[in-house]
Amino acid sequence: MITQVLHCPYCQGVDIVKNGKTPQGKQRYQCREKPCGGRTFILDYVYQGKSRKTKEQIVDMALNGSGIRDTARVLHISTSTVIKELKKRNRNYNK
Repeated sequence: MITQVLHCPYCQGVDIVKNGKTPQGKQRYQCREKPCGGRTFILDYVYQGKSRKTKEQIVDMALNGSGIRDTARVLHISTSTVIKELKKRNRNYNK
């Protein structure tokens, strides 16, 4: 059996325990080192707002009449990400 040593991304500690799963089914871990105070983390977390596909979907949804909050809820991103992307696209369009 292969044992993988996990390190906390915040304090680099090794006292790590499993702490349930996310709604998407990914394993969540908890650091039990004192500097972290029980912070949780996911090993392969990727924020969806950075992907090119998501940015294109933001513009498509806006052109089809979806509001900012509706777009954020459907794409599982923050409203500020939606606003920033729409402002950036508007600046590029006006040039």
